[in-house]
Amino acid sequence: MQQLTAVSYPVVVKPVGLSASRGVIRANNQQELLVAIDRIKRLVNSMNDLEPEIKRYLLLEEFISGKEVAVEAMLSDSQLSVLTIFDKPDPLEGPYFEESYYITPTSLSKIVQEQVRLVLEAACRAYGLSEGPVHAECRINEKGVFVIEIAARTIGGLCGRLLSFGTGQRLEELVLLQAMLRPIILEQHKEAAGVLMIPIPQAGVLKRVEGMLEAQRVPFVDEINIQIREGHELIPLPEGASYLGFIFAHAPTTQEAEQALRDAHARLKFIIAPLWKINSGNSNEAEKLSQAS
Repeated sequence: MQQLTAVSYPVVVKPVGLSASRGVIRANNQQELLVAIDRIKRLVNSMNDLEPEIKRYLLLEEFISGKEVAVEAMLSDSQLSVLTIFDKPDPLEGPYFEESYYITPTSLSKIVQEQVRLVLEAACRAYGLSEGPVHAECRINEKGVFVIEIAARTIGGLCGRLLSFGTGQRLEELVLLQAMLRPIILEQHKEAAGVLMIPIPQAGVLKRVEGMLEAQRVPFVDEINIQIREGHELIPLPEGASYLGFIFAHAPTTQEAEQALRDAHARLKFIIAPLWKINSGNSNEAEKLSQAS
């Protein structure tokens, strides 16, 4: 409690051993922070694969407002080359920070794009990174460019498919070319592309997904990939660790690509049943639920 007396709000509290926004919570005052800490504590303590030292610590950061982007880049001899910058059109203000839309090419001006590159290059140097792929998240506001996350890895999941639209080459090819010290020649595509990481709307058991054919007929939609099968439990953020799936689109403009993703998502209907968790040690509660069903 003594550590929290000098904290200025709002803040973002994070577990140090999780990814994909899992356990990341915004707190606007001390009471919200204490609730968030307790919630994250229960989450990490429920995970047997985490080392005790990882469970012991939390990261507390100042909340930074502004436009958020994701950056894919390559380091060669400490020089950073940006492969693409993804815009995140939906504001990520909390209390949880679920990823959704990634759109490329970015709407940032060339000047701001270069500022992003320079800030990330300096961050890589400070972090001791000099070779290989870099994935980063940045916030941009009137005060400048702020690094939210930086890691010596490529973008995760199926989102790497979007790299081919912005560079003309698959992500795996780019990584191998860089590892073999081959020159990376980026093609400038005129088309735009985007992906929606379909968020989990509520907790429960997925029964089925309706509207798939209608969603696939939306102009500019390339693919709808549902990752979670029927009968599986859905756990939303901040405890959850997955998305329902992905929608991919490409179009002549970023506005059309983004709208295609939104229209396709609006046509999908997720039928989710409540999940009844019965404590075997409480026979009365079990009996009540049995009678209710």
